Amino acid sequence: MKIFNLKNHTLLLFASLSLSSAMNAQNAISKNSGYTITPVNIQNVKLTDAFWLPIIKRVQEKTIDYAIHKCEEEGRLDNFLIAGGKMKGEVKGQMPFDDTDVYKIIEGASNTLISEPNPKLEKLLDSLIEIIKVGQEKDGYLTTWRTINPAKPPASWVPVIEGKRWESLGISHELYNPGHMIEAAVVHYEATGKRNFLDIAIKTADMLVRTFGDNPDQIQGVPGHQIVETGLVNLYRITNNKSYLKLAKYYLDNRGNPKNHKLYGAYAQDDIPVIQQKEAVGHAVRAVYMYAGMTDIAAIYNDKDYLNAVNALWSNMVNKKMYITGGIGAIHDGEAFGKNYELPNLTAYNETCAAIGDVYWNHRLHSMTGNSDYFNIIERSLYNGLISGISLDGKQFFYPNALESDGVHKNNRGSCTRQSWFDCSCCPTNLIRFIPSIPRLIYSTNKNELYVNLYASNTAKIALDKTELEISQKTNYPWDGKVAITVSPKKESEFTVKLRIPGWARNQVLPGDLYTYKSVASAKTALTIDGKPTEYKDDNGYITITRKWKKGEIITLDFPMEVKEVVTNTKVEGNIGKVALEYGPIVYAIEEIDNPANFDKITIDANDTFKVVKEDNLLEGVNTIQTDKLKAIPYYSWSNRGVGKMKVWIDLKK
Repeated sequence: MKIFNLKNHTLLLFASLSLSSAMNAQNAISKNSGYTITPVNIQNVKLTDAFWLPIIKRVQEKTIDYAIHKCEEEGRLDNFLIAGGKMKGEVKGQMPFDDTDVYKIIEGASNTLISEPNPKLEKLLDSLIEIIKVGQEKDGYLTTWRTINPAKPPASWVPVIEGKRWESLGISHELYNPGHMIEAAVVHYEATGKRNFLDIAIKTADMLVRTFGDNPDQIQGVPGHQIVETGLVNLYRITNNKSYLKLAKYYLDNRGNPKNHKLYGAYAQDDIPVIQQKEAVGHAVRAVYMYAGMTDIAAIYNDKDYLNAVNALWSNMVNKKMYITGGIGAIHDGEAFGKNYELPNLTAYNETCAAIGDVYWNHRLHSMTGNSDYFNIIERSLYNGLISGISLDGKQFFYPNALESDGVHKNNRGSCTRQSWFDCSCCPTNLIRFIPSIPRLIYSTNKNELYVNLYASNTAKIALDKTELEISQKTNYPWDGKVAITVSPKKESEFTVKLRIPGWARNQVLPGDLYTYKSVASAKTALTIDGKPTEYKDDNGYITITRKWKKGEIITLDFPMEVKEVVTNTKVEGNIGKVALEYGPIVYAIEEIDNPANFDKITIDANDTFKVVKEDNLLEGVNTIQTDKLKAIPYYSWSNRGVGKMKVWIDLKK
C-alpha cells in the first residue's frame, strides 16, 4: 500500500514513535456479545475475488491516501493540534463532526491491517493517533471545535452551538464524535494489539460514564446523532466493563423521554421511546445506527421489547421504504425516510452512509437469528446502492444515490455526478471505514455450523466447536452463478455447512411485497457434492448439509441467472407502468452515453429478447444487458463517463 506523506508539522511531529509488534487481539475479546452466530474474522479470510478484491485494494491503495491528504488540506488534523496547544489558530473546517473523518480513516486502515500486516501503514496510524491524543482534554473530553473555542463553532455552524459542554446535545455532535472514535479504537486494537488508541477511547468512555446518568450530579441527556451506543457496546465487549454497556442502554432507554431532556423530535428518532417505535422515520443514518444499537441491547439483555421494536422497524423499512438498490432515505429534506411508499427516483436521497449503516444493522440481525433475509438485503446493498457511492478510480463520491438523472438536476450536493470531496465528508470516509471490512461478511459460525453468506473467491481458516477446517471458494459471481466450494477439515468429522440461496435465485427481490419479479423463474439452484447431483430442501433460504466431511470435498452450486424484470407495489405511484432490470444480484440502469438516440422514449416491450454481453473493456469489466433498443449497465457503475441522463426504472411499452 502506498503511504501518503503528511506535511512535516503534523506527521513528523511524532515520527519518532517505534512500532510495537502486532498481536492477535482477537483473543482478548470476550464472548459476551449476546449473539449466537459469530462472523469469521477478516484475518482468517484471504480474498482472491475478481469483483471485490479490486474494489477493496482501490480503497486501501488510493482512497485512504487521498482522504488523508484531504483531511490535512482542510485542517482536520490541525484541529487536534490546535485544541492541544501545539499549534495556534481557530477551528478549521465546516462541520462540528469533522474529527470523525480521521477516526473513520483509521478504522478502515485498521481493517486493512487485519487483512495483511503493513508496518508503514501501522506507523502512520501511530502518528495519527498521537495527533488525536494531543487534542484530548485531561478528563477525556474529545471534540476539537469546542475545545479550541466554544464561542466559534465550525464555519458559523447554524444554529449556533456555543456555550457549556453538552448544552446543545441535539446538534453539537459531542457524543457522535466520541462514538466514531471508540468504534475506530476498538478495531485498531483488534488489528494491532496496541492500546495507544484504545486508551484514548477508554479515557473518553470513562468520562461519559461519569457525566451521564440519573444521579443528581450527572447530566441527563442523549445523543443528537446516534453511534456512541454501538461504540460503547463494542468497548464493553473487549474490556468487559459493564458501565459502558449500561451507558449505551441508558442513551437508548431515554430517547423519547421528555423527563430526561427536551426532545429532538422524529428527525432524530427522539419523539417516542425506542421500544414504541414501529415506523422508520427521520434522518436515515441516525436511524440505522440507532437500530443497530437497539439490536445489540436486544441480544445482550435478551430484551423482548427491544427485539419487537427492531423487528417492527425492519419490517416497515423493507416493505415500504427501501429502494430496489437497497438504498434507504427517500428525501433530501433532513436526509430522511419519506412516508410509506414514498420512493421518488430523480430526487432520491439514498445516502451512502445510510446504506453502510443498514449493512451493519442487518449483519447484527443475522448474527441473532441466522435468517437469510438479512443477507439478501446486505447483498443487494453491497452490489448496488453502496458501492455506487465511490467511483471506479476511488477518488470521486456520491453522497446521495439517485435512481434517475436528467443530466441537469444537481442531486449530489450541487453536482450532477460524483464529487471529489464534500464540506460534509462523512460518506467518503465511511466508505473507507467499511469497504476493507467486507471479507468479515462472507462466513459466520454457530457451534458446529458454518454459514456461507456471500459468494466471492477466497480461502478461509475456520474453527468450529468440534473441528478446524479450511474452506475455499472459486467463482465469477456476480457475473455468473457458478460457485465451487472446497471443504477441508483438519480430520474427517461431522459438521453442518449452510449455503445461502440468494433471494434473487428464489424469485424474491426483497423480503415482503414491495418488489416482485414480473414472471417467476422455474429454474432451480443445482447442487452437487464431489460431482454427484444432490437433492436438498430450501431451509429458510439456506441449503443445509450435515454430514461427515472429508478433506478436499467439493460443493458446487449453480444459481440460475437470467435477466429479470422487476415491478413495484402499485402504492409507489412513480413506478407504475415501469420495470427495472436485474441479472443475478446486480440492478441495471440505462445511461444516455450508451443510448444517445431518443433516451427519454426508450421502452421495454413484452416481446423484447434480452441478451447478456460480457464487456471486459467497459467500466473495468461488466456484463451489459442489451435488446434491439437499449443497452443497460450495472447501476453501481453509472456516472463514471461524464454527466448524462440515467434511469433504473424504464417505461413498459403500452
